[in-house]
Amino acid sequence: RVETRRGTIESSLHVFAVQRRIFVRSVHDFTGHSLPYVTTLCRQITPIVFSRNSFGPLQTVHVNWSPVTAKAASAIAWLGRGLRQAVLPNACVFCGTRRRLGDVPICAPCYADLPWVGNACRRCANPVATDLPAGVCCASCQLNPPPFDAAAAALHYEFPVDAAIKAMKFRRKLFYVPAFAHTLTVSMQELPVGIDALLPVPLHWRRQALRGFNQAAELCMPIHRQTGIALVKNVVRCRATPYQSGLAARSRRHNLQSAFSVRGQVRARHVLIVDDVITTGETCGELANVLLQSGVEKVSVLAIARA
Repeated sequence: RVETRRGTIESSLHVFAVQRRIFVRSVHDFTGHSLPYVTTLCRQITPIVFSRNSFGPLQTVHVNWSPVTAKAASAIAWLGRGLRQAVLPNACVFCGTRRRLGDVPICAPCYADLPWVGNACRRCANPVATDLPAGVCCASCQLNPPPFDAAAAALHYEFPVDAAIKAMKFRRKLFYVPAFAHTLTVSMQELPVGIDALLPVPLHWRRQALRGFNQAAELCMPIHRQTGIALVKNVVRCRATPYQSGLAARSRRHNLQSAFSVRGQVRARHVLIVDDVITTGETCGELANVLLQSGVEKVSVLAIARA
């Protein structure tokens, strides 16, 4: 018996993708034994089975495949990867140089030519002239310390990073996400240890509906998959605010007052806020204040670039 269910239609890069799941029951493997498992239409074959109880959503249960079935699945996955590389080859997102499947999506020359931040304040990620000793922050943070404890941004907001971020946000060029996620993973090593939750800066629901996605959430997902750190999903942008770009620091601060709220409780001690660009730090600062008021002990910030 095969049952099909059509999921919600999502728009991404002007392509409507219909999510289908096929539930297979009483399927026989190559040894002739009954093997209840699910074949999912996805990029790779995973040995999982979905079961629905009478009260909740689908649950994932791992099953052990026979050696013959496992070898067949591995061969099919290998053929799928080869076909994907032949039809849709990996390339450097900046110059188009062809890359092997699994390589960093930025070639070595482009990676070296990116506007990397050298020395930076560990509190606000603002570039400084010399490397500061441990525990010492810049003069701006000493006069007006931000509510978050640490921040990291590996790149300056200069060409080609600024053009790529704008294309990702406003023109749906989401192929930049894996490249920027790699730089975020590198920058994350400079932050304090003990991070147990990731929070992408939330968009108001109307802006996210018009844009079709949240760029901070897209950047968060590769980090979540690589590190296994949980995502915070109960912090929302409860008030629609104008764009921060073009506003002065005081106007940015006034623009974000009471813009975020926590629904329920944040079950984390050290939350990492993920965003695309840190300009004045007002967005992350307001979000950090909301998290600290809800009981979070420590907040750090991670971004692609520092403007």
